[in-house]
Amino acid sequence: MAAGRAAEKEFGFNTYVSDMISMNRTIPDIRPKECKHWDYPENLPTVSVVIVFHNEGWTPLLRTVHSVLLRSPPELIEQIVMVDDDSDKPHLKEKLDKYVTRFNGKVIVVRTEQREGLINARSIGAKHSTGEVVLFLDAHCEVNTNWLPPLLAPIKQNRKVMTVPVIDGIDSNSWEYRSVYGSPNAHHSGIFEWGLLYKETQITERESGHRKHTSQPFRSPTHAGGLFAINRLWFKELGYYDEGLQIWGGEQYELSFKIWQCGGGIVFVPCSHVGHVYRSHMPYGFGKFSGKPVISINMMRVVKTWMDDYSKYYLTREPQAAHVNPGDISAQLALRDKLQCKSFKWYMENVAYDVLQSYPLLPPNDVWGEARNPATGKCLDRMGGIPGPLGASGCHGYGGNQLIRLNVQGQMAQGEWCLTANGIRIQANHCVKGTVNGNWIYDRNTQQIQHNTKRMCVTVSESGSDVILETCTKDNQRQKFVWKEYYQAS
Repeated sequence: MAAGRAAEKEFGFNTYVSDMISMNRTIPDIRPKECKHWDYPENLPTVSVVIVFHNEGWTPLLRTVHSVLLRSPPELIEQIVMVDDDSDKPHLKEKLDKYVTRFNGKVIVVRTEQREGLINARSIGAKHSTGEVVLFLDAHCEVNTNWLPPLLAPIKQNRKVMTVPVIDGIDSNSWEYRSVYGSPNAHHSGIFEWGLLYKETQITERESGHRKHTSQPFRSPTHAGGLFAINRLWFKELGYYDEGLQIWGGEQYELSFKIWQCGGGIVFVPCSHVGHVYRSHMPYGFGKFSGKPVISINMMRVVKTWMDDYSKYYLTREPQAAHVNPGDISAQLALRDKLQCKSFKWYMENVAYDVLQSYPLLPPNDVWGEARNPATGKCLDRMGGIPGPLGASGCHGYGGNQLIRLNVQGQMAQGEWCLTANGIRIQANHCVKGTVNGNWIYDRNTQQIQHNTKRMCVTVSESGSDVILETCTKDNQRQKFVWKEYYQAS
């Protein structure tokens, strides 16, 4: 339907369908059955719910607010702080101000003077909060049955624990609410690979052994970033988010590393479920930050502040970031010293010990960058498909799918994807977990990329767009590749 497509293009999800659904709709209770039998402490801490938005659709935004008020004990909700990060859509101005008056002061709207980005806007929301706990939600969520007490109970027991709900999926077109994990008793903790992409893994026996019930909270090294609760004063002691982080990206690692290394902890809470709509695309830009490598700058701030010697593994995975200027991090280093935070080695050995099972420490790169074939003027290119064939296209100088790495143990990769032989083709696919080795060698004398078990070489086809494996021939110009390292400018 044209109206649905237009709405999806404007907002990243189908607000045309959303507008036909009640603000206070019923959603399925998909918690583990045990959750109905837990008793939670009386006198739980009060909460300020912070919702940051920028040019958000009307009903997804307000349904988030309505669901919080509908499914939360009213005595626990101190306020809902809606932070408008420089929206310019008319429905988010006077119309919104008028709408929230029906909540009798329980909901306030705070507006930024300029585009701050999600990270700084969250800190602004926290500074306007008065509840004992600050709880962050994205602007397109629906909270589920009895979602709040399970998040607050661990914080009441230990003020330095951050709690994270189970995130369910809401379809961006139909708005169907459903579980992401299938079984309500399938529990996953948050980890990362060395490019600092968020991953999840089943909780370890070491962690599950501490739990008498499958619905009990469990520790997690990190989290997805969007939805969590934290003691407001503890968040302040931690310096909120690093003020140098721009727009979004890397903030979940900055906060996760900081919490764990500085004496706190993170737990996932199986009895708290919150639905979240994942956009089909990002419908707006970064404003004044557009064109800057925002995510790389953010990641380098996190890496240089918290990861100590382990930072080299990030730079092996993302070598183009080596010259990115993270800006002044002296305040972050001073905070780390003031709070007497532990080392990243301690964090890896005591908290994130299961990361290395799936994502081992990376060997150094032998060669990396654009792999250009001088005879055709083409560069190796992952072409975007997963799984999909490695191809060749015009060298564009922007890295991305043309930034290839080949490490000293023979693994060739682009980003998080490994490049492996599949017959005479080379396919990009998920790397085999727990592996960092492969069958590739770059011969600097012949300039050939060789597969050492097939005894064949990477070859640009005669058409100039396909890449295949052929018998190695020293004089075959379509088998010669020159590597050019590519660095991002910040």
